[in-house]
Amino acid sequence: WLPDVLQGLNMLTCLILSTWQKLAPMALMMLTSHQLNTNLLIAMALMSTIIGGWGGLNQTQMRKIMAYSSIAHLGWMILVISFAPSLALLNLLIYLVLTSSMFLMLMTLNSTNTNKLSISWSKTPTLAASMMATLMALGGLPPTSGFLPKWLILQEMTKQHLGALSALMAMSALLSLFFYIRLSYTISMTSPPNISNSSLTWRKKKNLTYVIPILI
Repeated sequence: WLPDVLQGLNMLTCLILSTWQKLAPMALMMLTSHQLNTNLLIAMALMSTIIGGWGGLNQTQMRKIMAYSSIAHLGWMILVISFAPSLALLNLLIYLVLTSSMFLMLMTLNSTNTNKLSISWSKTPTLAASMMATLMALGGLPPTSGFLPKWLILQEMTKQHLGALSALMAMSALLSLFFYIRLSYTISMTSPPNISNSSLTWRKKKNLTYVIPILI
């Protein structure tokens, strides 16, 4: 239900639904993690990462892409919550920061689909570069901050003698990584070869939104 719901909302409401709305359920799951069925959680986590990666492949609407990204990241949190709740909390915190900065940048650019995103480099190159860094972090590419929780979770799964599951989770993450790289390609390499008449807003003022992904 999440992709269709986010598609009908404005960016600010999408930001709240993708970040703040997850705090209470995750807190409840962490408090009751020792009572939850581990096999059920593992099955749900694997399904979430596969559905989140597969569903976002052919999307052009940014809100739907972020919704499928949210589903995939939630799968990583659910996977490790019964083994190491602290790792699930670390993953949640990094996800909240990256997703918040991504939505704030989309709100600044007023980009709701990939077509509008393709002209962002000529209009605001600083913001476009920050968005590319955020996308790489959401995809989990090293040495970005998004790689750390995935690496630690895979290590924990290996310690629990779940090597096959770790391999499946790593391969499912490649699906999500594909559409993150596709968005980065859209931002950096699909701008038309002409002089933009738009004002260069990146020279006028500085915004903390631009530097959050780089700082983390």
